[in-house]
Amino acid sequence: MSLGRLLAVATALLMAIACGGIALGIGVVMDPVLRDLLGTLGLSGLEAVLSDLAEGYAPDPGMVEGAVSLGRAILLLVAVPPVLNAIVGEVLGWRALAWYGGATGLLTALLPWLMRGASGPAGAGEGRVTALLFCAGGVAGLVYWLAAGRFAGRGPATMWAAPPRR
Repeated sequence: MSLGRLLAVATALLMAIACGGIALGIGVVMDPVLRDLLGTLGLSGLEAVLSDLAEGYAPDPGMVEGAVSLGRAILLLVAVPPVLNAIVGEVLGWRALAWYGGATGLLTALLPWLMRGASGPAGAGEGRVTALLFCAGGVAGLVYWLAAGRFAGRGPATMWAAPPRR
C-alpha cells in the first residue's frame, strides 16, 4: 500500500467516524424515547456538576468516571466498526458499497450484543437502539466507501482513473 493510499484511507476513516457520530447524535435526538432519557439524565447530571462547580467543589469523581465511560462506549461504537471493515476491505480489495455500508452497519448494531455475550434483550427499547446503531454504522460505511472504499485494491497508477468499460 502506497503512502498516498494510506493517507486516503486515514482521511476517509476520520470522515466516516465523524459522520457516524453525527448520525448517532441526530438519531438520539430524533427518537422520542431516547431524547427523553437523554434529557432526564443529561440535565440532572449537568445541574449537579454546575452546582458543585458554583459552590467551589470539585466534580464528583463518580460522575467524571461515568462521563469518561460513556465517551469510551460511544467511541467504541462509532470508530471500531468502520476501522475493522476498512482493514478487511483494503486487504481483500473489496470495493462493494454493500460491504462498507452493510457490514459496518451490521457490526455497529451487533457490537453491544457481542460485548455482553449475546444474551437476550436488555430492555424494551433495545430494538430501537439496534436500528439506530445500524443506521449510524451504515452512514459511516457509506462515507468511507465514497471517500476511499470504492478504490480499494487498485494500484496507485489506476486509483483515480475511470474504471474500464465492459
